[in-house]
Amino acid sequence: MMQLDKNNKNYIYSDEQLIARFQEGDENAYVELVNRYRDKLINFVYNYIGDLEISEDIVQDTMVKLYQKKHYYKEINKFSTWLYTIAKNLAFTEFRKRKQRKITLFSHINKDDKPYDIPANQPGTDQEIESEITNKIIRQAINGLPEKFKEVINMRDIDQLSYEQISCIIEVPIGTVKSRINRARLQLQIELKDLRK
Repeated sequence: MMQLDKNNKNYIYSDEQLIARFQEGDENAYVELVNRYRDKLINFVYNYIGDLEISEDIVQDTMVKLYQKKHYYKEINKFSTWLYTIAKNLAFTEFRKRKQRKITLFSHINKDDKPYDIPANQPGTDQEIESEITNKIIRQAINGLPEKFKEVINMRDIDQLSYEQISCIIEVPIGTVKSRINRARLQLQIELKDLRK
């Protein structure tokens, strides 16, 4: 008999129970896993790719791989770690492809050789605009970090993964993960010190 997931009171079944049910042929368990992880994975992949549509495609591919390779999962690691690793590998493959085919974007020029004015979206409240600007500055600061720091800070602070999950996904010791996160946060504090004024 299945019991309540002790790690997350919102779910009746744990991820590990669901993948076990799916491995036994329960398609509803697969649907539950997709519903549980789709949005989290889109956010996770977006941190690497920076394009929502491509991130959604990568997550779709991740879910297809989950379906096709369900029997590859063994309860050695947490299910979420296994699934995030699949998504990360697909995101890195896409990232490498995009890097190889760098595309230069040119401004559109009208007949008078003047740049087109691009109409702004409807303005929000001052607080919304300020929050959006702050988020953009923080995102730029994170993107400016060395790759090994950016990766762990996104996983920990944005995707809310545990140190153990990050350690398994990037295949480094937990102590290294904690060290990288601390160093990333120190760099971000220096970079973002003006935001607190």
